[in-house]
Amino acid sequence: MASGTVTESKRVTNLSVTTNYGRKVLNVYRVSASGTEKIKVSFCTDVDKSVIVHNFEKRGWVQVGPEDDWNFYWAVTQSCRNIFSVETGYRMDDNQSIIHYNMFVEEYRKSPQSTWIMKPCGKSQGAGIFLINKLSKLKKWSREAKNPFNPNLTKESYVISRYIDNPLLIGGKKFDLRLYVLITSFRPLKAYLFKLGFCRFCTVKYDTSIQELDNMYVHLTNVSVQKHGEEYNSKHGGKLSVHNLRLYLESTRGKAVTEKLFANITWCIVHSLKAVAPVMANDRHCFECYGYDIIIDNDLKPWLIEVNASPSLTSTTVNDRILKYKLIDNIISIVVPPDGVPDVKWNKCPPPEALGNFELLLDEELCAQEDKEFSSGKYRGLSSKWK
Repeated sequence: MASGTVTESKRVTNLSVTTNYGRKVLNVYRVSASGTEKIKVSFCTDVDKSVIVHNFEKRGWVQVGPEDDWNFYWAVTQSCRNIFSVETGYRMDDNQSIIHYNMFVEEYRKSPQSTWIMKPCGKSQGAGIFLINKLSKLKKWSREAKNPFNPNLTKESYVISRYIDNPLLIGGKKFDLRLYVLITSFRPLKAYLFKLGFCRFCTVKYDTSIQELDNMYVHLTNVSVQKHGEEYNSKHGGKLSVHNLRLYLESTRGKAVTEKLFANITWCIVHSLKAVAPVMANDRHCFECYGYDIIIDNDLKPWLIEVNASPSLTSTTVNDRILKYKLIDNIISIVVPPDGVPDVKWNKCPPPEALGNFELLLDEELCAQEDKEFSSGKYRGLSSKWK
């Protein structure tokens, strides 16, 4: 307990730890002039995954519904749109936090021998994706989408991009990287990279022949697609840690080029965030956890495939579950103050031990401080990068 006189306006928070069914539970108490009050932190989630719920429960938080009073909401994109729509006029208080993207023909004619990949905007996990290598195939698809005699086909928006047809292969198979990036502020931009990313492999060896153009087990690395293949291994789930990928590349391509590759991946992530930061809603109550999908070509050049606003937290293996549990645990430790209670007035500067498996990618506020000290001759070499 805190000693001395506590005025009505002063707030003191004490912590204690109790054991509940073998688990440590954090108890949060607030001391005021009227006495000691135990704070009940409530959470709500749209994603009913154990890696999320267990991380909240181990902190002694209580689950409530979206219509109840909550302090922490793990929300999907549509919930954010509903909550903060113009019609609701909803505003969060200080103790709440929430987690919240005729020219093609010209491009095609520039590279008529290229393969292109079509992705529906409103779907995920590989659903609705297909490849084309002829303009006539795209025109046929467009006509069918407009066919009034086929009511099952609905008009959708698609993103079309050039297919990376020279991917780096391991064991003859294509793979991509899934990396998690935490954003605690867009203005100033502050981002962290989760170091425990992983590679997702196809189950069938890569083949560029026209006969295999529609074989998604060759071209799509999504686990939701590959797990239905005959060659899928449920023990490792077709995944390899980024750490092991790095060791493999250092031994086969050399340490210097491997370090350059990962520096370029970091550059790609940072500058993609800088590109959208000016148009992103910046609210001190909010943070974002993005799932970055990156593919590496045979020249060890990284390509950004897409950024997922709500990356899947489904666990397909034991290691996968452990990784995603650590991800959620580390996120909460960074975005929630040390006293365990969400508070918008907190400066979101977690101590180094709270970062866990995250590393700081960019802190524009810290960069500005470095620049100021450098110009005044007081530069001390603070640890920041990507100015």
